[in-house]
Amino acid sequence: MGLFDKKYCDFCGNKIGLLGNKKLEDGNMCKECASKLSPWFSERRHSTKADIQQQLSYREQNKAAVAAFHVTRTLGKYTKLYIDDNARKFMVTSSTDLAKANPDVLDFAQALGCDLDIQESRNELKQKDANGRLVSYNPPRYEYSYYLKAKIRVSNPYFDDMEFGVSSGYIKTGEQQMTANPNGWNIHTTGFGTNLRTKEYYDCLNIGTQIKDAVDQMKNAAASGFPMRNDTPAPAPAPVAPKEPVICPFCGAKTVPENGCCEYCGSRIE
Repeated sequence: MGLFDKKYCDFCGNKIGLLGNKKLEDGNMCKECASKLSPWFSERRHSTKADIQQQLSYREQNKAAVAAFHVTRTLGKYTKLYIDDNARKFMVTSSTDLAKANPDVLDFAQALGCDLDIQESRNELKQKDANGRLVSYNPPRYEYSYYLKAKIRVSNPYFDDMEFGVSSGYIKTGEQQMTANPNGWNIHTTGFGTNLRTKEYYDCLNIGTQIKDAVDQMKNAAASGFPMRNDTPAPAPAPVAPKEPVICPFCGAKTVPENGCCEYCGSRIE
């Protein structure tokens, strides 16, 4: 078979355009069928037609799970973690059209943990010397930028994790280096940056921490079998002892005091 021979999708049967073939280990797939796969799936080229057909069936069934999903909590600013505490399920997506995006719906028991990551980049500032050449400051000065992301580790037959940006690209903080190593975050450094947006950095830091806490809660709730903190039933009110009648020392009536006062003469009864 020649390089430019016509190819047909092994799933829908449609002819595949010149640049539209999504190669499989033992077949071909059009981009329309490939778009139905999980967005977290990355092993298409090493998958067989049977593997892909199985996943397409799973993704079709997932539509019903999305339709039945009732959001009780939403965490995130760009890509969001949606949680259904009552059904003990969750999903992650950046789309606002959930039915169209068909995000994978997972059980709490499939949550294995969450890793938080900060990538730090820096760009050295230079100044001109007497000869107009750019030289370093003494000591050197840098502008910093940061990219914050989360990776939710899961147990799923088609993917192992759901990795997404907590920030929208790099957050430039000018010469303000965010040196603290927050609890639960890993920091990696490379090199580039510019512009002061420290508030956005701290907002994203807080969001990432909330996402990690929520994943830990789901994992622990699944392991223990107890309800999530959000759906724990409120404790029953303590029983109120019945009030005993007393003799009012002022009017002599037998009364059950209301707010500490005789119901007949209104005098305060100690």
